Amino acid sequence: MEHGAGDEEFIAWYAEAAREVVASLALLARDLSAAEEATAEAFIRAYARWPQVRGMERRNAWVFTVALNELRSTKRRRRREVLAPQPVDRAWLPLATHDPELWAAVADLPERARHVVVLRYVADLTEADIAATLGVTRGTVATLLSRARRTLAAALGEDYLETCR
Repeated sequence: MEHGAGDEEFIAWYAEAAREVVASLALLARDLSAAEEATAEAFIRAYARWPQVRGMERRNAWVFTVALNELRSTKRRRRREVLAPQPVDRAWLPLATHDPELWAAVADLPERARHVVVLRYVADLTEADIAATLGVTRGTVATLLSRARRTLAAALGEDYLETCR
């Protein structure tokens, strides 16, 4: 790609969105370095396609989708490479700036529930964007969110969750 026109806009968008993407992916993967790698790859792809990405109404949703797909690909590769279970990396917890106790409970959710919670409340994607990103129906997203909220309420207490909103 030719550098120049639009670079400043890309840099500003990257500076605004990258930390949120890393935080979201770190919560999803429970692995900070994998989240950083996937985010870097997603923004490299965004930069290579900047004229198209720049005009997107929901470019943050696009970059989250690309990063999540990269994270999944990396996870599949690593699963083939490593047979022994690996300990969960909790280095990402400081990224959960709002409430580490809440995000530690989110990290303990089943994978699909964790994904919809993070994409909804950290990445701020709509249910439709989440459905498209995960390749499921909007109803599935709503059901997963509802179940995740109930699980979190049971783990943390209903009053606790109300104070987080």
